[in-house]
Amino acid sequence: MNSPFLFNGLLVFATLTTLLVAGLLLTFAILVMPGLGQLDDRGFLRGFQEIDRIIQQSHPVFVVAWLGSILSLLAVTFMGFGQLDGFPQGLLIAATALYLLGVQLPTVRGNVPLNNQLQTLDLTTLNESDLAQARRAFEMPWNRLNLFRTVICLMAAILLIVVVLLR
Repeated sequence: MNSPFLFNGLLVFATLTTLLVAGLLLTFAILVMPGLGQLDDRGFLRGFQEIDRIIQQSHPVFVVAWLGSILSLLAVTFMGFGQLDGFPQGLLIAATALYLLGVQLPTVRGNVPLNNQLQTLDLTTLNESDLAQARRAFEMPWNRLNLFRTVICLMAAILLIVVVLLR
């Protein structure tokens, strides 16, 4: 079934979930990480471990936004071949490619491995030097990747908004 109503609903859902992910990434970039950055090394690492544990425990809103964005973008792009043509179709394909390659791929290849490495640390057994080293190995690479993901996600969301408006 490739109805315009289903397509439009899926397009709106994909746009909203992509915007939610963009908001989450932006919140980390401008609030969470700068806030944690004000803490000492142990506090920074412990704070991030706790935030990441909540995410890894599959918080339902996070799951809907994160996985919903991936699945709905793939589905709406596939359906778009029967619903769109020309410029709007190209924008939808570009938005999906940007999102998958510029948000999801860096997440899976960069941020998640950094998070997982951080989760292996027993902060109670590390001395100040080890804590400082662990923070250096994590904080700047994670922040760079997150800033990149944030910009790309916002670009993908803008493209989706344009597709919605052209519909």
